[in-house]
Amino acid sequence: MFNIKSTDMKRTNIALAACALMLGFTACEDQLDVKNPNYQTTADFGDNEAELQEAVIACYNRIRLEGTFARVGYTMDAVRGDEVWNASQVWYLPFDNLNVGAGDEIGQWIWRDSYHGVNRANFVLKYVESAKLSDEAYRQIKGQALFIRALMNFHLSAYFQNVPLYTSYDAYATLEGTYAKNASQDEVFDLIESDLAEAMAILPSRDKGGEWAQGRATCGAAAGFYARALMFRHKFNEAYAVLKDIIAGKYGHYELMADYGDNCREGASENNAESLFEVQFLDYGKQGTEAEWTPVNMTKDATQGHAVESNYASYVFNSWADLAGAEWLYNEFKRERTTDDRLDPRLYWTLVSYEKEYDNYTGVKTAAYPNGDPRCNTVYQTDITETPAVNAGALGSISIAKNTNARANLYNKIATGLSCGVNLRLMRYSDVLLRAAECENEINGPTQTAIDYINQVRRRATLADLQLADFPSADALFEQIANVERPKEFGCEYGRGIDLIRWGFFYDASRRQQLTEHTTYSYKNSAEGETITKCSMDNYIPGHEYFPIYQNTLDQNKNLVGNSANSETEKDNSGDFQSHGYKVHPVVK
Repeated sequence: MFNIKSTDMKRTNIALAACALMLGFTACEDQLDVKNPNYQTTADFGDNEAELQEAVIACYNRIRLEGTFARVGYTMDAVRGDEVWNASQVWYLPFDNLNVGAGDEIGQWIWRDSYHGVNRANFVLKYVESAKLSDEAYRQIKGQALFIRALMNFHLSAYFQNVPLYTSYDAYATLEGTYAKNASQDEVFDLIESDLAEAMAILPSRDKGGEWAQGRATCGAAAGFYARALMFRHKFNEAYAVLKDIIAGKYGHYELMADYGDNCREGASENNAESLFEVQFLDYGKQGTEAEWTPVNMTKDATQGHAVESNYASYVFNSWADLAGAEWLYNEFKRERTTDDRLDPRLYWTLVSYEKEYDNYTGVKTAAYPNGDPRCNTVYQTDITETPAVNAGALGSISIAKNTNARANLYNKIATGLSCGVNLRLMRYSDVLLRAAECENEINGPTQTAIDYINQVRRRATLADLQLADFPSADALFEQIANVERPKEFGCEYGRGIDLIRWGFFYDASRRQQLTEHTTYSYKNSAEGETITKCSMDNYIPGHEYFPIYQNTLDQNKNLVGNSANSETEKDNSGDFQSHGYKVHPVVK
């Protein structure tokens, strides 16, 4: 039997306790190294295909925000143009008047949400290079991120002119890295062109089917926007080569839909053979219940619709009725009838005007109306019997049918907010054809080839063919493209304001006068009942064809300076336009 003294026992107990503590600390250290699979960070996310595919989907989410294409990011370019005016005379008014100040917060939403898209695309572009991927997965993931980054940068520069470029996710890992300085518009477009050129080389076409034909960015989408970016800087030869390749089917099969209305409905006609790229929204009846207005409000119950309808539709149907169609656009539609002596079918899908003869078309399938149901009283299941040029909009304006369910007969009243399910078609094959006509005309003057491109679009609307003999100069044919064919095909869609800038219409006296004629409108003073006539161009401050960078953004980033619209005085951009060698076509009546 062993005899252990108490002091030895005490020493033994202390030693055992120390060992136990050491083992305990070791175990704790092991537990601290265990990663919680339910709490991931950017440091441990993105190293495999499944996670990068999720990140790509998150990029698409950024183009469905209010500041990108769910409301103001889409409609601000429309109201900057001459086809849409601010019918409520409240919301959007300084943007319509082209004199907005740097303290107006609405424009900052475009800046904020577009850079959210750039950030997510940059995340993907960083991690796709080190992740273990098949060649096909690498090309698809990288190509989509490049497209979305280019789309966001195009959006930013077309609105704000000289904007910061964030090309590397790691470059703004520190707070100081977020304070980037302005890049010139040429530098921004250099990156846009580079991103799109690579994307169109590595992405699959819509002919692959599946999700590639149902909303993902494809090589055709990248090629279309590449041509659009090239034309912004008057690179007509380069753009024309790309457009001809699209027409030849190099980037997938595209064609004009027989029914123009298929570009304006939700449901089965979305992502059709005419669409190069569209922003996806959930159809009516399939949405959640919570509006997701800001980038931080992420909920599984989001409506996943857009609010363009709330801006475009008549207040009679519960809309905000902020925006309306221009009278000159309405008159342009009425100027020419179809070969079967009917109204241009695009009027029906663009503006909500009451036309008595629509009632005579019902159920009769004609060349102009292949579906045989162009009835004005299908507008939100309500009969409208106003005079043709004045129709139930705010202040006696012509409300807009495009990108709404005005002609779909789905509901009596619209639900204001992010609730409309009509996908926003950002680029269609008809745009490819009319851009090809413009490039051909810029390079070779009026030719039969240019006329043929235009006539393809006109024939879908059942309008008579144009004749080359009627256009003695490139200026004359340009006038037809810019102020007849494009407005009737794309009326009230995103892109017109950008076109006015790239054509230099703000930098020429005769073109400014034409814009004055186009943007003159009348409305009734609700208090006194008198008719007031105004013109958006009366308030135009040179330089404000762009929107100012938000003053708070400038205050927070001392490396950033304002653009031409941040100046309190006129800052005419015509000199810069001319220094690039760009020319403005004179007005041809």
